[in-house]
Amino acid sequence: MRTFDVAVIGGGINGCGIARDAAGRGYAVILAEQNDLGSGTSAWSTKLIHGGLRYLEHYEFRLVREALAEREVLWRIAPHIVRPLRFILPLHAGLRPALRAGLRPAWLLRLGLFLYDHLGGRKRLAATRRVDLTGPLGASLKPEFRRGFEYSDASVDDTRLVVLNARDARDRGAEIAVRTRVVSARRAGDLWHVVLRDLRSGREETVAARFLVNAAGPWVDRVIQGPMGRSEARHVRLVQGSHIVVRKLYEHDRAFIFQNADGRIIFAIPYANDTTLVGTTDQDFSGDPADAAITEEETEYLLATASEYFAKPLRRADIVWTFAGVRPLFDDKASRAQEATRDYVLRTEGAGGQAPVLNIFGGKITTYRRLAEDALAEIGAHLGTRGGSWTGTAPLPGGDFPVDAVGDVEGRLARAVPGLAPGTVRRMVAAYGTDALRIAEALGDDLGHGLHAGELRWMMTQEWARTAEDVLWRRSKLGLAFSAEASAALQARMEGLLAEA
Repeated sequence: MRTFDVAVIGGGINGCGIARDAAGRGYAVILAEQNDLGSGTSAWSTKLIHGGLRYLEHYEFRLVREALAEREVLWRIAPHIVRPLRFILPLHAGLRPALRAGLRPAWLLRLGLFLYDHLGGRKRLAATRRVDLTGPLGASLKPEFRRGFEYSDASVDDTRLVVLNARDARDRGAEIAVRTRVVSARRAGDLWHVVLRDLRSGREETVAARFLVNAAGPWVDRVIQGPMGRSEARHVRLVQGSHIVVRKLYEHDRAFIFQNADGRIIFAIPYANDTTLVGTTDQDFSGDPADAAITEEETEYLLATASEYFAKPLRRADIVWTFAGVRPLFDDKASRAQEATRDYVLRTEGAGGQAPVLNIFGGKITTYRRLAEDALAEIGAHLGTRGGSWTGTAPLPGGDFPVDAVGDVEGRLARAVPGLAPGTVRRMVAAYGTDALRIAEALGDDLGHGLHAGELRWMMTQEWARTAEDVLWRRSKLGLAFSAEASAALQARMEGLLAEA
């Protein structure tokens, strides 16, 4: 039986972040993910690295401060997949009274933005400013929106963030087992005996671990009650967040943040293939998180809220894609889903010689690295501390260049592959950073929409891609461009390559 220091259940951002940090400190690590990396909650975020402006209303100052500080840390270690993004917050003079009644006044927004600028030690990101919306920045809005505020956060390719953490964990010695289910996890004295089942072959293996991490996201309680065989009360509140992707709504590169009369906000964000991402919703969810799907009510909510601001109302015919995911928020008994805390809670159990387990509840993608550091403090307390904090300075794979040098990397790729479409150059650098130059050494045939055979091979050999869905919707956003027929052809090609391997 193979023995590891740490076994991690769950290949989302928290699990992969912990595996990376632990492997980098010298622990022997194995991570098991029953599906594809980042295929659960991590794939269905609003694609933002942000402090959470509205969390200030709920006095979550520590969470906001930590998240604001992490923006520039993550930008620094992953400048290819994390990019600064300016947000425009229109002020609402002239709105109809029914809508205006539920909105924050300008003075309160300015106070919140002042705190937002100063709470997290902002260094390189631009400060808040007032903006005139009667010109190009507000050209897509209704004419009553004449002014607003503009502030900084950042965008992120969420699933690539997961994959890059997993790659770095593997490169530092961790074993990453995808499409591998944890059948059972039982204590055997000071060890965990974890039964793993490879879902492709059906083969089972039992491994031993000195410390178990349950980072299963929305399935965290199911792991406790299923593989771990314990009967416990519910720890997480499952909240569904849904998004719509519509045809491009405006020409500039800013995002919008819109208030609604119910106190919620939604974003409109430039997205892939000349589209705009609109979201998110917050509603309680029950059932299997894998079955999450946008509801009619959520679709109407997003269309109606955005249409209160854009001069051209959004229609169902504008929607090109929708997605929904379930957030595993810590159950703090808030009355409304939107008020439930986005903070994380770590609970370690194991005393008197029993093998310890760390259960992770809640969290947000922006603070995953800090969550991992807190998890490593728990691991070190039980197994002995090895090394100190390091993930805030070591770049993720492909991120070994300055934050202001993206254009330089794009230029190097364009020169390496003359004739490569500018859009493909930008997409590849945004996905792989300097690794795009390695992929370009054997780029091969174009399989459609700038996806080349060499890039597909890289995804399969370096990033655990096994299906067309893995490639088109998680490791890239080319699913918006590929037809059903082209997707099926890609799947057939991948199955042939896997058979040859």
